[in-house]
Amino acid sequence: MQALDVRELQREGLLRPNRTRIAISHQTRSHGEEWETMKYSVRLEWTPCYFGGRRAWFLCPACGRRVAILYGNSVITCRHCCNLAYACQRESVSERAMRRIDSIRVRLGWGLGFLNGEGSKPKGMHWRTFERLKVAHDACVDASLASFPESLKKALVLNLNTAE
Repeated sequence: MQALDVRELQREGLLRPNRTRIAISHQTRSHGEEWETMKYSVRLEWTPCYFGGRRAWFLCPACGRRVAILYGNSVITCRHCCNLAYACQRESVSERAMRRIDSIRVRLGWGLGFLNGEGSKPKGMHWRTFERLKVAHDACVDASLASFPESLKKALVLNLNTAE
């Protein structure tokens, strides 16, 4: 899906303040057919910012939600109308645990991947914070290792199916 971000349009100065509509024109095709030009008029809504200025939002053509990003190929709508999920919502338990391990290890200044061993407490970090992060790190390692056999089983099944 192609994404159109209203924040990028505003940063680049492509939106005029208080304009209530923009025209979107793009080309699309499916399954090798001829290119078809699609034209849309998308409504904008402006909200005030806390420190001055105004922020633009798209109003989804399908549901009317105020969103920053519209998605689509032949039809442009918000991620809710397209039934899109965030990448982290599609992660397995093991993948989520590995992502959390790496984020903790970055914060601790350790090398990525729990197989690289543990380092020491970073200078300036409180001991209580270090201990809390270490407990969270160890819990995520346990969760990742506990789901490892299931992940391995899925990978083996996938390899067997593609080999046939």
